[in-house]
Amino acid sequence: MTRTPRRTGLTGLLTTLTVLGVALVGCSSGADTASTDAAGTSSSGGAVDGPEPAAPAPLAEGADDLTSLDSRALSSSGLAFQANGLQGAAPEKVSPKSVISTGNVALRSPDVAEARFDVQKVVDRYAGEVTEEQTDTDKEGEVKHARLVVRIPTADFRAAIGDLEQAADLISSDTNTDDVTMQVIDIAVRLRVQRRSILRVETLLDRAQNIRDIIAIEAQLSRRQAVLNSLERRQSYLADQTKMSTVTVSLERTPEKKPVVEEKKKDDATGFVAGLKSGWSGLSHVAVGAATVAGAALPFLVLLLVLLVPGLPLGRRLLRRRTTSALEA
Repeated sequence: MTRTPRRTGLTGLLTTLTVLGVALVGCSSGADTASTDAAGTSSSGGAVDGPEPAAPAPLAEGADDLTSLDSRALSSSGLAFQANGLQGAAPEKVSPKSVISTGNVALRSPDVAEARFDVQKVVDRYAGEVTEEQTDTDKEGEVKHARLVVRIPTADFRAAIGDLEQAADLISSDTNTDDVTMQVIDIAVRLRVQRRSILRVETLLDRAQNIRDIIAIEAQLSRRQAVLNSLERRQSYLADQTKMSTVTVSLERTPEKKPVVEEKKKDDATGFVAGLKSGWSGLSHVAVGAATVAGAALPFLVLLLVLLVPGLPLGRRLLRRRTTSALEA
């Protein structure tokens, strides 16, 4: 009899707690729904009733500075255009590796003209070209020296250097390779940014409404166009240098070999043998000198004999007459 009231009290307590929990959950859900509806109404009302975007302000007087123009352009919705353009644009294709290859080959040949023809055959084999040539000739008109600047595709640079080295007798050869990949990428990116910058300035030019703004924008447009032209020239130069390598070929004639004259060894001037040789040489010189004198006097002796032979009898007769005259006296 005493247990029944206690069970009845516990059951009523549990029922009360359950009702209170359900009520609290319902209130919380209603508050969240109301706040959500209020936020949506406020957001939609702001979108419909909000003020329209302000029109871009005109350029300040004398505003020809690059920073001023960029700030005004970006503040009038240019910022979103630039960001979306840079992120969404596909990157330009750039070669994996861009190099500038140069070389120098010095050759020597007895016939420079023939060696020049062989060099031309190598250039033609690799679809190259001779861009510069200088030749020197001797007094007889034969080529004694030649200098050629040839352009060969970079892909065949090493093979062409090897063939040029075999065109004649090799004196020297050297090559140089300069990696300009980063420069090519940098110029490509700068060109892309510069073109978009010009588009933004042209947009501002279309929106300009007074003379001062037009003059200021046109000045900036001219400056940016000049920078663009400079970048395009640099890009064209790098493209040409990386596509075609440059090789300088020097040809010279092989010098003629002069006959080598062996110098006679000087004998030792001392000793018996040296004295005998010296005395015999002196005697030979004396004999040669005497023979030379005799040979020079011989014509005169012959003439003297020719004159004495007929005159000798005449002289005897004259001598006899003088002797006879002296005796008679």
